Amino acid sequence: MNRVNIDAKNGLYPSLTTIVGADVKGKPNWITIAHVGILNHAHGDVPQYLSIGLHSNHYSNIGINEHKEFSINIPSQKMLVATDYAGLVTGEKVDKSELFQVARGELAHAPMIADCPLSMELRLHDTVVLGPHEIFIGELVNTYIDETCLTGKKPDLKKIDPILFDFMAHEYWSIGERTGKPWRDGKALKK
Repeated sequence: MNRVNIDAKNGLYPSLTTIVGADVKGKPNWITIAHVGILNHAHGDVPQYLSIGLHSNHYSNIGINEHKEFSINIPSQKMLVATDYAGLVTGEKVDKSELFQVARGELAHAPMIADCPLSMELRLHDTVVLGPHEIFIGELVNTYIDETCLTGKKPDLKKIDPILFDFMAHEYWSIGERTGKPWRDGKALKK
């Protein structure tokens, strides 16, 4: 293997493509975001926290800051064109409220997309300003999944058929086949 330095480029791609929902000025607004993070694993009384990173000039930020609620939706490959469109235009100039059928859960201002295989509603826990970006840290309140995307009682990645985003090449990808089992396959090297 001959490794070369390609400068300080983020190599954590591909990442999951999501659509964030927020009520802005009385209407649902949608923005496509691939900069989503898992901050911890829920354990006991400690809730699950997720993060999304948005440039501070995004229209969705207005609603998240005002209502302290948002959703993260995982679109399937069949939603690729509408997903890409939601990230190409700003809600400040284009009304995206009718782009998707809205589903509501427990939170009043976290619109979800009814046709997404999986949606999560979050309550804003904290905001970290990092240069021109706002990192919204949300406490996961509920997760909704299309029952056809379950195998047993667990979400099935193949059935969800998520869109993966490669920022370095500016391409969308689909998932491949399962290649292993975490916390099990490595046991082969234990002595």
